[in-house]
Amino acid sequence: MPLPPERAPVPDQAEPLVPAQEYLPESGRLGWAITRLARLFAVGIIIAMAVLVVEIFLRYVFNSPTIWAHETTTFLSAVTFIFGGLFCVARNSHIRVVLIYDVVSRRARRVLDVLISMASLLACLFFAWASWLMVKKAMFRPDGSFFLETSGSAWNSPAPALLKIFLLVVMVTMSIQFLILTVNYLRRPLRTGGDSDA
Repeated sequence: MPLPPERAPVPDQAEPLVPAQEYLPESGRLGWAITRLARLFAVGIIIAMAVLVVEIFLRYVFNSPTIWAHETTTFLSAVTFIFGGLFCVARNSHIRVVLIYDVVSRRARRVLDVLISMASLLACLFFAWASWLMVKKAMFRPDGSFFLETSGSAWNSPAPALLKIFLLVVMVTMSIQFLILTVNYLRRPLRTGGDSDA
């Protein structure tokens, strides 16, 4: 009786096709700092979860809900999501369509990297300007006096104004990051081995 053909051993875990990198080398020191700072925002998500657990306990066990838990968790989550865009730029892990990018030569990819970074820089500058318009309304009354926009809730925290200020800071930083990427993509030497991928 013939033996069944041997099957190739199946590895316990599939190995990644591309080695993971902490940050994109072309993002420079700013990219390195952004990836380090991301740990702080990751802790913010854990704090938001802990606040929700405390709120559930206080509400359903002691029938004494807080007035600050909802706004605090919303603020922490929103700040983390805003920072997430900057984090993805530094790591080169943002969503993109690579239908054309994957089939062109390395030289063409370099051109596309520069063009994409320049287009993203322009978009970020527009969003930074729009953020500044929001921040002006959130920080100053019509008469020009300083006043942070509040939530209007029972706690009435300045979270809306702080979120808009943070968004402006992130958009300016993201613009600088795309400028650094554009310059570094222009300066990056082509790899040896020809123009086409192996």
